Amino acid sequence: MRIALLGGSFNPPHIGHIILAEEILGTLDYDRVLFIPANIPPHKEPQGDPGTDMRLAMLHATLEGWSEFAIEPCELKRPGISYTIDTLREISRKYSFDGKPGLVIGDDLAPDFLKVWKDPELILEYADIIVAHREHAEELSLPYAHRYIKNLLIPVSSTLVRERIANHGAWRSLVSPGVQEIIETYGLYRNI
Repeated sequence: MRIALLGGSFNPPHIGHIILAEEILGTLDYDRVLFIPANIPPHKEPQGDPGTDMRLAMLHATLEGWSEFAIEPCELKRPGISYTIDTLREISRKYSFDGKPGLVIGDDLAPDFLKVWKDPELILEYADIIVAHREHAEELSLPYAHRYIKNLLIPVSSTLVRERIANHGAWRSLVSPGVQEIIETYGLYRNI
């Protein structure tokens, strides 16, 4: 079995995450996508974070009914910053899979991968890099081994969802019904 790893804060998870994961399965040679919610993301300052338990509950609600997707909570169980190399080491011990796992990186973070990620050379030993379009329709030239996924460039982000909720805009169609229910029940993101 071939696995791909899709990490992030998932604050909240939205349709863009699911569409990307589905495209990974449909267009690349992977059988399963592991969603890995970060405890403390190293590349982004958390905004309006409702806490790891709430983000995990929303991710469970998002993935309901998708047998090809699973949640790997190892970063939530580790204290401190969620470094990818630590996660890759843990996944290689915990799971049995064919080849290297595919590590999905957005094209917003990919240009600085070698400069700002912890132990990028080791990451390249542990995983095959999959670059997803987030900000650029064209493929960027990158100085390390990678492959692009030809995913849709969907202008949806967790930041956008949070802002729309806070500003009383339209947001419900951007998340799964289960996530919508959690956000409304607990009044999440209203005051960010």
